[in-house]
Formats: sequence, structure tokens, C-alpha cells
Amino acid sequence: MSARIQENSKLQASPEAERRVRESFARQGLMSTLGATITGVGPGAVEIALPVSDGILQQHGFVHAGAVSSIADTAAGFAALTLMPADAGVLTTEFKINLLAPAVGDWIVARGRVVKAGRTLTLAQTDVFAEKAGQERLVAYLTATLMTVSGRDGIAD
Repeated sequence: MSARIQENSKLQASPEAERRVRESFARQGLMSTLGATITGVGPGAVEIALPVSDGILQQHGFVHAGAVSSIADTAAGFAALTLMPADAGVLTTEFKINLLAPAVGDWIVARGRVVKAGRTLTLAQTDVFAEKAGQERLVAYLTATLMTVSGRDGIAD
């Protein structure tokens, strides 16, 4: 596995938005279980990197679509969260993913970005790349609709 965990310096969120995203991400058990890390937070954008390991492979040696989908959805959701009010939480209401090529590499990198932010619903997309020896290959494309949740006990990011 190549050494990849580096911050994406192109993404620069406000300190408050970045803190909020990183703290919420840290509470997600699945991301921890997978070994995923946030590598960039910007206004309406989040990047997540996942090191490839035997524990996330399917039977043919490719990264399992469940792992790819999980980081893609999470990148879209946190990209949306960067544009939501401070007292709101974010929930995915729908997503569609196109798996374009087998996910093979040292890292899987998901780059989520907001397409249109609304008061209640936000549309986001995520490009997912397999990275090997510094080269990227697009392996998946996700579109998601995310809901701003306010005023509900226990739902705040």
C-alpha cells in the first residue's frame, strides 16, 4: 500500500465547518471499521480516503461495492453538511451509484460535492477513484439527495 494519507490542500472549509464534519465523522463506527479517513473538507466538498486491505475485498479481489458505496455516500453527506445550519443534522434520503470499473488499487478515494443546496433537500454527487502508484481511475459515480434535519432530538451533527 502506498503512503497516501495527506490532506487535500485545495479544500478549505471554515474552522467551524471542518470541526463539525470531523467530529461527526469520528462518531461513525462504520468508517472506523473500514479504516476510512477524511482527507479534505471545503465548502460543499469532502474527500475521504480508504486504504485497500483484505478485509474490504470481495471474492474476486476487488474492493467490495458496499465499501465503495459507504464512503461515496458519506462524502456526499458530509459535503452537504458543510452548507447546513449549525444546529442541523444530515440524513441521506436516496442515492444511486454507478459502478464503472472494478475497484482495484492501494487506495479508494471518494470526492463528494454539492450540486444544489436547498433549505430542506440537497443534491450532491461523489466521484470515486481507485488510486495505485499515484494514478487515479474513476471506478464509481454516486448521486444523492440529502435532507437537512432540524429540531429532532438526537439528530444533530
